[in-house]
Amino acid sequence: MFTIKDEFEETLEVKKSKFIAHLIPYKDFENKLQQLKQSHPKARHFVTAYRYINEYEQIIEASSDDGEPKGTSGKPSLMVLQGHDLVNVAVIVVRYFGGIKLGTGGLVRAYGDAVNLVIENADLFPYEKMETITIEFDYTDVRHVDYELNKLDIDILSKEFLSKVIYTISAPKEKMQLVHSFLDSISHIPHR
Repeated sequence: MFTIKDEFEETLEVKKSKFIAHLIPYKDFENKLQQLKQSHPKARHFVTAYRYINEYEQIIEASSDDGEPKGTSGKPSLMVLQGHDLVNVAVIVVRYFGGIKLGTGGLVRAYGDAVNLVIENADLFPYEKMETITIEFDYTDVRHVDYELNKLDIDILSKEFLSKVIYTISAPKEKMQLVHSFLDSISHIPHR
């Protein structure tokens, strides 16, 4: 299985219709969809498909035709994600109608080709199961902790600055062992 870390965008033109495919990490899906609807007010359709792994290690997937004829856009987009074995990703294809009807087969091909195009130009990474922990430390340790987490390329999901600093971090299980070693070397930083 594969995933992505960044957003990617490619445009495909078919018979004067524009298909702008956005491949994004699943966690950004809802925000990106709203952002695209605001930045493309004249677009006809916002076709979506996504696949993610839930907390029970099950792949959850869905798609939407957003007004296109049933089964001509969302499902083909999802099938491309499945074919590339992508997880924790979403694709949003913004369509501008060019005045020429593409027909059922033409729509299926166009949406599939747009999603394939954006995937071909994306940086894919092997999927790794992530582990999430919370660490709590003094303000005096912020620089040191930030430096080490950055050096290990650890995602900081949230930061809270209360009487102590609390980070929620996420990393692949193998990399998290390095984090635990670092935290153990600074014995006054609890981690769970």
